[in-house]
Amino acid sequence: MKTDNRQQLVSQLRELGVQSGDVLMLHASLRKLGLAKSQGVEGGAELLIDALDEAVGPGGTLLMVLGTDYPLDHVNFRPVAERAALLKGMAPFDYLSAKVLPEVGWVAEVFRTRPGTVLSKNPSGRFGARGARAGELVRDQPWNDYYGPGSPLEKLCRWGGRVLRLGADPETVTVLHYAEYVAKVPDKRRVRWDYVLEQGHVWIECLNDYDGIVKWEGDDYFALITKEYLAQRRHREGPVGAAIAELCDAADLVEHGAAWMERTFTSR
Repeated sequence: MKTDNRQQLVSQLRELGVQSGDVLMLHASLRKLGLAKSQGVEGGAELLIDALDEAVGPGGTLLMVLGTDYPLDHVNFRPVAERAALLKGMAPFDYLSAKVLPEVGWVAEVFRTRPGTVLSKNPSGRFGARGARAGELVRDQPWNDYYGPGSPLEKLCRWGGRVLRLGADPETVTVLHYAEYVAKVPDKRRVRWDYVLEQGHVWIECLNDYDGIVKWEGDDYFALITKEYLAQRRHREGPVGAAIAELCDAADLVEHGAAWMERTFTSR
């Protein structure tokens, strides 16, 4: 039965437009797909990744954002001047073996621990990739500005990769963080994340990927950008499991997102 379910998912992915050799960034909701444990399905995440591996084939590559579940993350919401004292004497954090951010979801955690998945070496913007170009995709990720030039997101766009959304919420489109770097917006807000690693107290500086590159009072602007993009029908759409899935060209989505930010943030 599980084989039948996998083959059905593969067939739906093919109908959507997923091809052998694709480079895909994945965002998925097991609940929307009808594959959640709470819906009586055991091993739904494993089944989904099996289907995706088969759909892109041995020449394809899958990418997911993972983040890290950092037990001292609350310190990063205190003033920078206080952080060294708060972190003094704390045990080092092994971000390479850490679980994913809880809000990223169970699919990402199963993806992280799956044999063959390669992880990037950044405690904040940690990615996982699997497949033919996985090592190349996550290699040499910048320490600072980990979503910017040289990042897996930039490579995804440059390589003609696509974003596969399987019932994911509209604000969960990580490639739009790269659009924040591309967008010509003045005075972008930046942020610093502090960690205690094996080498001691370190920090990372980047555009503000927590609450935006500008002060913004409206709805989540990633959601607004995604909804506008989908309304323009520049993507492919179809059923996968119980969800309506979307397959978007990553570079086109970034171009649209950057133009939206330039138009919206510079006219306020």
